[in-house]
Amino acid sequence: MPSQQVVPGLTVEVSGPVATVVINNPARRNALTPAMWRQLPPLLDGLETDPGVRVVVLTGAGDTFCAGADLTDLDELLDAGDGSIAVAAEERLATFTKPTIAAVRGACMGGGCQLAVACDLRIAAADARFGVPPARLGVVYPAPTTRRLVALVGPGAAKYLLFTADPVGADRAARIGLVDEVVPAADLAGRVRVLADTISTRSQLSVTAAKEIIGMVTAGRVDPERVAHWHRLVRTSGEAREGVAAFAERRPARFRWTPPLAD
Repeated sequence: MPSQQVVPGLTVEVSGPVATVVINNPARRNALTPAMWRQLPPLLDGLETDPGVRVVVLTGAGDTFCAGADLTDLDELLDAGDGSIAVAAEERLATFTKPTIAAVRGACMGGGCQLAVACDLRIAAADARFGVPPARLGVVYPAPTTRRLVALVGPGAAKYLLFTADPVGADRAARIGLVDEVVPAADLAGRVRVLADTISTRSQLSVTAAKEIIGMVTAGRVDPERVAHWHRLVRTSGEAREGVAAFAERRPARFRWTPPLAD
């Protein structure tokens, strides 16, 4: 049976191996309040240590992903610079060890786009619009956030988004690499669930190792010891033997490795 947990402005729904975190502030088009920014890291901590959760989906309530940060508390976000609660929440999402998917409908602006970019994958409805508005507001985009955006779309597209502050539609977002797939709005939830279920059936050793190694490659500092650690686990876990046997026998693999709570 699906389970549900609610914190102010955020709803967590767990169904099988998939947890869906819903940004839920419809009165302000799902804008993120300071309380919501603060709640996200501990919420993710709990999902990370839940052995039943293999994939996390981030989405917005209704027809909007997130209109950005709630600007009624702008001073709190600006005074801390790169140490703001928004950057801390983004960094926690980016370092989450399990696969994350942003399911985007409607507006995905400012802080919402910041969180979507911190996810591993982004699936957008055809009506989605993405915007990075600091130049419209006269603020400076945080360096960690800028680095992540450049790594995703390249410096040219990042400059366009940051210099103009103009929103781009889902099709253009896909062309520049901001999103991975565009689907009709009516199909978004179903497509994301199929994708999440597919990932949840794969070897979690392979998926977890891939996520960590891609992170190291993107950051430009690969740790040979960590890579060797993953290769040792391939030999000792039995995952590869099961995968090869399942392939030969033409049956679904029954992968059993799960990440230890502290590794």
